[in-house]
Formats: sequence, C-alpha cells, structure tokens
Amino acid sequence: MNTPEFELRILDPRLHEWGLPTYHSDMAAGLDLRACIDAPLSLQPQAPAAMVPSGVAILINRPDVVALVLARSGLGARQGIVLGQAVGTIDPDYAGPWLVPLVNRNAIGTPPVVINPGERIAQAVFLPLIRPTFRIVEDFSVVTQRGAGGFGSTG
Repeated sequence: MNTPEFELRILDPRLHEWGLPTYHSDMAAGLDLRACIDAPLSLQPQAPAAMVPSGVAILINRPDVVALVLARSGLGARQGIVLGQAVGTIDPDYAGPWLVPLVNRNAIGTPPVVINPGERIAQAVFLPLIRPTFRIVEDFSVVTQRGAGGFGSTG
C-alpha cells in the first residue's frame, strides 16, 4: 500500500507536550485533533457552535484526496458534543488552520460540557475523492428497481 505524505504545520507549540495529531491504535481510521485553547471552554446546551482551533494546518495538495473532520464518538455518545455541521470538509487545496465547530447538543437546562486545553475533540479521516463530470440527459439510460422511490420506499 502506498501511503501518501502530507505537509503538517504545527501552529500551536503546546501540541508538542499535549501530543501531535495521531492515530491512537494501529487500525484507527481517524487522526485525533486537540483543542488548542488557553482556558477551559464551557459549551452551553444548544448554543451556537464554538470555533475551536486544532493548532494545525495540513496541506493535502492532491486532487484525489479529501479530509473529513468528524466528531469523536465518545464525546458525542457520552457527552453530547458534536460538530456544528455534522461533518467538516477539508478541500485538498486548503492551507489554513483547521478549526473545529463544537456544539453541545444536550437539552436546554442540562449542565454545560467543559472542553479542556489539549483535549482530543475531533478526528480527521482522509478519503479518496472522485470529482465526476456530468452529461446532461432528458431521461436516465437505465431504469432501476427503486427508481425515484425516496425515504422509506425500501421498507
């Protein structure tokens, strides 16, 4: 397997002590990103997203790869912390700092969730990218079993 190599800029030197972005098991799909904040951040339930710096910029610079930033499953399942837009897309030509929009999806009236400096807050997954071209048609060239059946149409 040919593993691609991307350029990673460390924008926050505290990552050298907290831990650089890394995979936390031999077969982990997600590269963990940390909260590069100066003080604990209290995320109130149902408040607008807090843009949390990850302390890195990664240049993919390959037209066949995209990065998706995802919530960490433990934060989402146990504490209710997810990404503001569910999934963040990092385009191959983006060279700026990676920010993570965190939201506390818990019900209003529940306690805030505190994110501490250096805490792992999200994960980045790198995937193959396909950018198709399109041919305009009046009708599709094949008829599928499902056709235009939408939500719930398969049972």
